[in-house]
Amino acid sequence: MSDDTHFMRLALALGRRGLGTTWPNPSVGAVVVEPGTGRILGTAATARGGRPHGEPVALAAAGDDARGATLYVTLEPCSHHGRTPPCTDAILASGIARVVSALEDPDPRVAGRGHDLLRQGGVAVETGLMRDAAARDHVGHIIRVTRGRPALHLKLARTRDGFCAAAGPERLRITGPVADGVVHLWRAHADAILIGIGTARADDPSLTVRLPGLEGRSPLRVVLDTHLRLSPASVLARTARDTPTLVLTTRSAPAHARRALEALGVEIASVPADAAGGIDLPAALAQLGERGLTRLCSEGGPRLAEALARADLIDTCTLVTGPVELGPAGGLPALGPALAEALAGDRFREAERLTFGPDEAVTYERNRT
Repeated sequence: MSDDTHFMRLALALGRRGLGTTWPNPSVGAVVVEPGTGRILGTAATARGGRPHGEPVALAAAGDDARGATLYVTLEPCSHHGRTPPCTDAILASGIARVVSALEDPDPRVAGRGHDLLRQGGVAVETGLMRDAAARDHVGHIIRVTRGRPALHLKLARTRDGFCAAAGPERLRITGPVADGVVHLWRAHADAILIGIGTARADDPSLTVRLPGLEGRSPLRVVLDTHLRLSPASVLARTARDTPTLVLTTRSAPAHARRALEALGVEIASVPADAAGGIDLPAALAQLGERGLTRLCSEGGPRLAEALARADLIDTCTLVTGPVELGPAGGLPALGPALAEALAGDRFREAERLTFGPDEAVTYERNRT
Protein backbone atom coordinates (compact mmCIF):
# COMPACT_ATOMS: atom_id res chain seq x y z
CA MET A 1 0.00 0.00 0.00
CA SER A 2 1.36 3.43 -0.92
CA ASP A 3 1.63 6.20 1.65
CA ASP A 4 -0.96 8.19 -0.30
CA THR A 5 -3.46 5.34 -0.06
CA HIS A 6 -2.75 4.92 3.66
CA PHE A 7 -3.48 8.55 4.43
CA MET A 8 -6.53 8.70 2.16
CA ARG A 9 -7.97 5.71 3.99
CA LEU A 10 -7.52 7.61 7.21
CA ALA A 11 -9.27 10.65 5.74
CA LEU A 12 -12.17 8.47 4.56
CA ALA A 13 -12.47 6.84 8.00
CA LEU A 14 -12.59 10.26 9.65
CA GLY A 15 -15.30 11.48 7.30
CA ARG A 16 -17.31 8.28 7.72
CA ARG A 17 -17.66 8.90 11.46
CA GLY A 18 -19.72 12.01 10.83
CA LEU A 19 -22.21 10.53 8.35
CA GLY A 20 -25.71 11.44 9.46
CA THR A 21 -24.64 14.48 11.48
CA THR A 22 -23.39 17.05 8.96
CA TRP A 23 -26.31 17.53 6.57
CA PRO A 24 -26.89 19.56 4.46
CA ASN A 25 -23.12 19.43 3.98
CA PRO A 26 -21.08 16.30 3.18
CA SER A 27 -18.93 14.76 5.91
CA VAL A 28 -15.44 15.39 4.54
CA GLY A 29 -12.31 13.92 6.11
CA ALA A 30 -8.98 15.77 5.94
CA VAL A 31 -5.43 14.78 6.93
CA VAL A 32 -2.32 16.99 6.82
CA VAL A 33 0.97 15.08 6.48
CA GLU A 34 4.60 16.15 6.55
CA PRO A 35 6.29 14.99 3.34
CA GLY A 36 9.23 12.65 3.70
CA THR A 37 8.62 11.74 7.33
CA GLY A 38 4.94 10.82 7.03
CA ARG A 39 4.25 12.60 10.31
CA ILE A 40 0.57 13.44 10.70
CA LEU A 41 0.27 17.14 11.47
CA GLY A 42 -3.51 17.51 11.70
CA THR A 43 -6.71 15.57 11.19
CA ALA A 44 -10.35 16.61 11.10
CA ALA A 45 -13.77 15.99 9.60
CA THR A 46 -16.74 18.23 8.94
CA ALA A 47 -18.28 19.23 12.27
CA ARG A 48 -21.78 18.36 13.42
CA GLY A 49 -24.30 20.55 11.60
CA GLY A 50 -21.98 20.92 8.60
CA ARG A 51 -19.60 23.63 9.82
CA PRO A 52 -16.71 24.16 10.06
CA HIS A 53 -15.49 22.00 7.20
CA GLY A 54 -12.76 19.46 7.78
CA GLU A 55 -9.99 21.16 5.80
CA PRO A 56 -9.61 24.41 7.79
CA VAL A 57 -9.80 22.52 11.09
CA ALA A 58 -7.05 20.09 10.05
CA LEU A 59 -4.94 22.99 8.77
CA ALA A 60 -5.40 24.90 12.02
CA ALA A 61 -4.26 21.83 13.95
CA ALA A 62 -1.13 21.66 11.77
CA GLY A 63 -0.41 25.36 12.23
CA ASP A 64 2.79 26.67 10.65
CA ASP A 65 3.91 23.10 9.97
CA ALA A 66 1.31 22.95 7.19
CA ARG A 67 3.65 24.97 4.94
CA GLY A 68 5.05 22.60 2.35
CA ALA A 69 2.91 19.70 3.60
CA THR A 70 0.38 17.46 1.82
CA LEU A 71 -3.36 17.63 2.44
CA TYR A 72 -5.46 14.51 1.86
CA VAL A 73 -9.15 15.27 1.44
CA THR A 74 -12.10 13.02 0.54
CA LEU A 75 -13.96 15.59 -1.58
CA GLU A 76 -12.89 18.57 -3.65
CA PRO A 77 -12.40 21.61 -1.35
CA CYS A 78 -15.19 24.15 -1.71
CA SER A 79 -14.47 27.30 -3.66
CA HIS A 80 -17.60 29.34 -3.01
CA HIS A 81 -18.54 31.75 -0.24
CA GLY A 82 -21.31 30.53 2.07
CA ARG A 83 -21.60 31.05 5.80
CA THR A 84 -17.87 30.44 5.96
CA PRO A 85 -15.04 31.40 3.56
CA PRO A 86 -14.02 28.90 0.86
CA CYS A 87 -11.77 26.05 1.93
CA THR A 88 -9.54 26.85 -1.05
CA ASP A 89 -8.69 30.18 0.61
CA ALA A 90 -7.61 28.43 3.81
CA ILE A 91 -5.51 25.92 1.88
CA LEU A 92 -3.72 28.59 -0.14
CA ALA A 93 -3.10 30.72 2.96
CA SER A 94 -1.64 27.74 4.84
CA GLY A 95 1.18 27.17 2.39
CA ILE A 96 0.15 23.58 1.61
CA ALA A 97 2.29 22.35 -1.29
CA ARG A 98 0.23 19.36 -2.44
CA VAL A 99 -3.41 18.31 -2.28
CA VAL A 100 -4.55 14.73 -2.88
CA SER A 101 -8.32 14.79 -3.47
CA ALA A 102 -10.42 11.64 -3.86
CA LEU A 103 -13.38 13.06 -5.74
CA GLU A 104 -14.49 16.09 -7.71
CA ASP A 105 -17.53 17.74 -6.14
CA PRO A 106 -20.54 17.62 -8.51
CA ASP A 107 -22.06 20.67 -6.80
CA PRO A 108 -22.24 23.22 -9.65
CA ARG A 109 -20.82 25.87 -7.30
CA VAL A 110 -17.61 23.82 -7.18
CA ALA A 111 -17.43 21.17 -9.96
CA GLY A 112 -13.68 21.34 -10.55
CA ARG A 113 -13.29 25.02 -9.71
CA GLY A 114 -11.77 24.25 -6.31
CA HIS A 115 -9.06 22.11 -7.85
CA ASP A 116 -8.42 24.72 -10.55
CA LEU A 117 -8.04 27.55 -8.02
CA LEU A 118 -5.51 25.51 -6.05
CA ARG A 119 -3.49 24.76 -9.17
CA GLN A 120 -3.56 28.42 -10.13
CA GLY A 121 -2.23 29.21 -6.66
CA GLY A 122 0.78 26.96 -7.19
CA VAL A 123 -0.49 23.89 -5.33
CA ALA A 124 0.15 20.47 -6.88
CA VAL A 125 -3.26 18.77 -7.10
CA GLU A 126 -3.83 15.05 -7.65
CA THR A 127 -7.35 13.66 -7.95
CA GLY A 128 -9.07 10.30 -8.10
CA LEU A 129 -7.28 8.32 -5.37
CA MET A 130 -9.86 5.90 -3.87
CA ARG A 131 -12.57 7.56 -5.94
CA ASP A 132 -15.02 4.68 -5.64
CA ALA A 133 -14.81 4.54 -1.84
CA ALA A 134 -15.25 8.31 -1.64
CA ALA A 135 -18.23 8.20 -4.01
CA ARG A 136 -19.86 5.58 -1.77
CA ASP A 137 -19.30 7.67 1.36
CA HIS A 138 -20.50 10.87 -0.31
CA VAL A 139 -23.41 9.32 -2.22
CA GLY A 140 -25.94 11.35 -0.22
CA HIS A 141 -24.32 14.64 -1.20
CA ILE A 142 -23.89 13.50 -4.80
CA ILE A 143 -27.52 12.40 -5.23
CA ARG A 144 -28.86 15.54 -3.57
CA VAL A 145 -26.95 17.97 -5.78
CA THR A 146 -27.50 16.00 -8.99
CA ARG A 147 -31.06 14.68 -8.49
CA GLY A 148 -32.52 16.99 -5.87
CA ARG A 149 -33.31 14.30 -3.30
CA PRO A 150 -31.53 12.31 -0.59
CA ALA A 151 -29.85 9.03 -1.43
CA LEU A 152 -32.14 6.22 -0.32
CA HIS A 153 -30.94 3.03 1.38
CA LEU A 154 -33.70 0.43 1.51
CA LYS A 155 -33.46 -2.23 4.24
CA LEU A 156 -35.62 -5.35 4.17
CA ALA A 157 -35.50 -8.43 6.38
CA ARG A 158 -36.82 -11.75 5.10
CA THR A 159 -37.04 -15.37 6.12
CA ARG A 160 -34.96 -18.04 4.41
CA ASP A 161 -37.95 -18.77 2.17
CA GLY A 162 -38.54 -15.12 1.25
CA PHE A 163 -41.23 -13.78 3.60
CA CYS A 164 -41.19 -10.67 5.78
CA ALA A 165 -44.23 -11.49 7.92
CA ALA A 166 -46.33 -14.49 8.85
CA ALA A 167 -49.84 -14.95 7.54
CA GLY A 168 -51.36 -14.53 11.01
CA PRO A 169 -51.34 -11.59 13.41
CA GLU A 170 -48.34 -12.76 15.43
CA ARG A 171 -45.14 -10.73 15.21
CA LEU A 172 -42.36 -12.54 13.34
CA ARG A 173 -38.80 -12.06 14.53
CA ILE A 174 -36.49 -12.68 11.58
CA THR A 175 -33.02 -11.40 12.45
CA GLY A 176 -30.75 -11.83 15.44
CA PRO A 177 -29.04 -9.32 17.76
CA VAL A 178 -25.91 -8.84 15.64
CA ALA A 179 -27.88 -7.88 12.54
CA ASP A 180 -30.16 -5.71 14.66
CA GLY A 181 -27.11 -3.86 15.97
CA VAL A 182 -25.91 -3.22 12.42
CA VAL A 183 -29.31 -1.75 11.54
CA HIS A 184 -28.93 0.66 14.45
CA LEU A 185 -25.50 1.64 13.13
CA TRP A 186 -27.11 2.38 9.75
CA ARG A 187 -29.59 4.57 11.59
CA ALA A 188 -26.77 6.45 13.29
CA HIS A 189 -25.24 7.18 9.88
CA ALA A 190 -28.53 8.31 8.29
CA ASP A 191 -29.99 11.80 8.24
CA ALA A 192 -33.52 10.39 8.44
CA ILE A 193 -35.45 7.12 8.65
CA LEU A 194 -38.46 6.62 6.39
CA ILE A 195 -41.47 4.37 7.02
CA GLY A 196 -45.07 4.23 5.84
CA ILE A 197 -48.13 4.52 8.02
CA GLY A 198 -48.72 0.76 7.73
CA THR A 199 -45.45 0.01 9.52
CA ALA A 200 -46.08 2.79 12.03
CA ARG A 201 -49.47 1.36 12.99
CA ALA A 202 -48.50 -2.32 12.90
CA ASP A 203 -45.19 -2.12 14.79
CA ASP A 204 -45.45 1.14 16.78
CA PRO A 205 -41.66 1.58 16.42
CA SER A 206 -39.42 4.12 18.12
CA LEU A 207 -36.90 4.30 15.22
CA THR A 208 -34.14 5.52 17.54
CA VAL A 209 -30.50 4.49 17.83
CA ARG A 210 -30.07 2.23 20.82
CA LEU A 211 -26.37 1.41 20.60
CA PRO A 212 -24.39 2.30 23.75
CA GLY A 213 -22.77 5.70 23.31
CA LEU A 214 -24.68 6.51 20.12
CA GLU A 215 -28.09 7.26 21.57
CA GLY A 216 -27.65 10.92 20.62
CA ARG A 217 -27.29 9.97 16.95
CA SER A 218 -30.98 9.17 16.40
CA PRO A 219 -31.97 10.70 13.05
CA LEU A 220 -35.10 12.51 11.97
CA ARG A 221 -38.07 10.11 11.74
CA VAL A 222 -40.23 10.50 8.63
CA VAL A 223 -43.67 8.88 8.21
CA LEU A 224 -45.62 8.80 4.96
CA ASP A 225 -49.25 9.13 6.03
CA THR A 226 -51.78 10.10 3.35
CA HIS A 227 -54.76 10.51 5.70
CA LEU A 228 -52.93 11.31 8.98
CA ARG A 229 -53.79 8.05 10.67
CA LEU A 230 -50.76 8.15 12.98
CA SER A 231 -52.16 7.84 16.49
CA PRO A 232 -51.32 10.53 19.06
CA ALA A 233 -50.78 7.59 21.44
CA SER A 234 -48.04 6.09 19.24
CA VAL A 235 -44.43 6.05 20.37
CA LEU A 236 -43.46 8.26 17.44
CA ALA A 237 -45.97 10.95 18.41
CA ARG A 238 -45.39 10.76 22.16
CA THR A 239 -41.61 11.13 21.78
CA ALA A 240 -41.62 13.76 19.03
CA ARG A 241 -40.25 16.45 21.32
CA ASP A 242 -37.27 14.24 22.16
CA THR A 243 -36.57 12.85 18.67
CA PRO A 244 -37.78 15.01 15.77
CA THR A 245 -40.63 13.44 13.82
CA LEU A 246 -41.93 14.61 10.44
CA VAL A 247 -45.16 13.33 8.90
CA LEU A 248 -45.61 13.85 5.18
CA THR A 249 -49.28 13.89 4.20
CA THR A 250 -51.59 15.26 1.52
CA ARG A 251 -53.67 18.42 1.59
CA SER A 252 -56.81 16.32 2.03
CA ALA A 253 -55.73 15.11 5.48
CA PRO A 254 -58.20 16.02 8.27
CA ALA A 255 -57.42 19.23 10.14
CA HIS A 256 -58.28 17.79 13.57
CA ALA A 257 -55.69 15.01 13.15
CA ARG A 258 -53.09 17.58 12.16
CA ARG A 259 -53.79 19.68 15.26
CA ALA A 260 -53.62 16.67 17.58
CA LEU A 261 -50.22 15.59 16.28
CA GLU A 262 -48.78 19.10 16.12
CA ALA A 263 -49.75 19.61 19.77
CA LEU A 264 -47.35 16.79 20.61
CA GLY A 265 -44.48 18.31 18.66
CA VAL A 266 -44.90 16.33 15.43
CA GLU A 267 -44.12 18.38 12.32
CA ILE A 268 -46.68 17.99 9.54
CA ALA A 269 -45.91 18.86 5.93
CA SER A 270 -48.12 18.47 2.88
CA VAL A 271 -46.88 17.05 -0.40
CA PRO A 272 -48.73 16.52 -3.69
CA ALA A 273 -50.86 13.43 -4.18
CA ASP A 274 -50.23 10.95 -6.96
CA ALA A 275 -52.83 9.79 -9.48
CA ALA A 276 -54.20 7.23 -7.01
CA GLY A 277 -54.60 9.81 -4.24
CA GLY A 278 -51.60 8.60 -2.25
CA ILE A 279 -48.39 10.47 -1.53
CA ASP A 280 -46.35 11.34 -4.60
CA LEU A 281 -43.04 9.68 -3.66
CA PRO A 282 -40.74 11.66 -5.99
CA ALA A 283 -42.29 14.89 -4.67
CA ALA A 284 -41.91 13.69 -1.08
CA LEU A 285 -38.21 12.90 -1.51
CA ALA A 286 -37.67 16.18 -3.37
CA GLN A 287 -39.10 18.01 -0.36
CA LEU A 288 -36.72 16.14 1.93
CA GLY A 289 -33.88 17.17 -0.37
CA GLU A 290 -34.98 20.80 -0.15
CA ARG A 291 -34.71 20.50 3.64
CA GLY A 292 -31.06 19.52 3.22
CA LEU A 293 -31.40 15.80 3.92
CA THR A 294 -28.82 13.72 2.07
CA ARG A 295 -29.05 10.17 3.49
CA LEU A 296 -32.41 8.44 3.92
CA CYS A 297 -32.80 4.92 5.32
CA SER A 298 -36.11 3.24 4.49
CA GLU A 299 -37.26 0.72 7.10
CA GLY A 300 -40.82 0.35 5.89
CA GLY A 301 -42.44 -2.84 4.69
CA PRO A 302 -42.69 -4.47 1.27
CA ARG A 303 -45.50 -2.17 0.11
CA LEU A 304 -43.35 0.94 0.51
CA ALA A 305 -40.34 -0.89 -0.92
CA GLU A 306 -42.29 -1.85 -4.01
CA ALA A 307 -43.57 1.71 -4.47
CA LEU A 308 -40.03 3.07 -4.17
CA ALA A 309 -38.82 0.54 -6.73
CA ARG A 310 -41.60 1.47 -9.17
CA ALA A 311 -40.64 5.13 -8.80
CA ASP A 312 -36.93 4.26 -9.30
CA LEU A 313 -35.94 5.99 -6.06
CA ILE A 314 -33.71 3.29 -4.52
CA ASP A 315 -29.94 3.83 -4.56
CA THR A 316 -28.85 1.05 -2.18
CA CYS A 317 -30.78 -2.02 -1.05
CA THR A 318 -29.77 -4.40 1.72
CA LEU A 319 -31.61 -7.71 2.08
CA VAL A 320 -31.03 -9.37 5.44
CA THR A 321 -31.99 -13.03 5.38
CA GLY A 322 -32.58 -14.82 8.67
CA PRO A 323 -32.49 -18.58 9.34
CA VAL A 324 -36.22 -19.03 10.05
CA GLU A 325 -38.55 -20.55 7.43
CA LEU A 326 -42.32 -20.27 7.35
CA GLY A 327 -42.79 -23.35 5.21
CA PRO A 328 -46.03 -24.19 3.38
CA ALA A 329 -48.04 -21.76 5.53
CA GLY A 330 -46.17 -18.93 3.86
CA GLY A 331 -46.76 -15.29 4.62
CA LEU A 332 -46.21 -11.83 3.14
CA PRO A 333 -43.47 -11.88 0.46
CA ALA A 334 -40.61 -9.51 1.17
CA LEU A 335 -39.91 -8.65 -2.48
CA GLY A 336 -42.55 -7.43 -4.88
CA PRO A 337 -42.16 -7.87 -8.65
CA ALA A 338 -40.79 -4.36 -9.33
CA LEU A 339 -38.10 -4.60 -6.66
CA ALA A 340 -37.13 -8.16 -7.62
CA GLU A 341 -36.85 -7.15 -11.27
CA ALA A 342 -34.76 -4.08 -10.43
CA LEU A 343 -32.27 -6.03 -8.31
CA ALA A 344 -31.94 -8.78 -10.91
CA GLY A 345 -31.51 -6.35 -13.81
CA ASP A 346 -28.67 -4.11 -14.88
CA ARG A 347 -29.62 -1.11 -12.72
CA PHE A 348 -28.02 -2.65 -9.62
CA ARG A 349 -24.96 -4.71 -8.80
CA GLU A 350 -24.14 -6.78 -5.76
CA ALA A 351 -21.70 -4.66 -3.75
CA GLU A 352 -21.28 -6.55 -0.48
CA ARG A 353 -22.17 -9.85 1.18
CA LEU A 354 -21.74 -10.12 4.96
CA THR A 355 -22.69 -12.59 7.68
CA PHE A 356 -24.04 -11.45 11.05
CA GLY A 357 -24.27 -14.57 13.17
CA PRO A 358 -26.97 -16.74 11.53
CA ASP A 359 -28.10 -13.89 9.27
CA GLU A 360 -26.78 -13.02 5.83
CA ALA A 361 -26.88 -9.47 4.47
CA VAL A 362 -26.50 -8.75 0.76
CA THR A 363 -26.20 -5.13 -0.34
CA TYR A 364 -26.96 -3.97 -3.87
CA GLU A 365 -25.86 -0.58 -5.19
CA ARG A 366 -27.21 1.33 -8.15
CA ASN A 367 -24.80 1.25 -11.03
CA ARG A 368 -23.34 4.70 -11.61
CA THR A 369 -23.72 6.02 -15.13
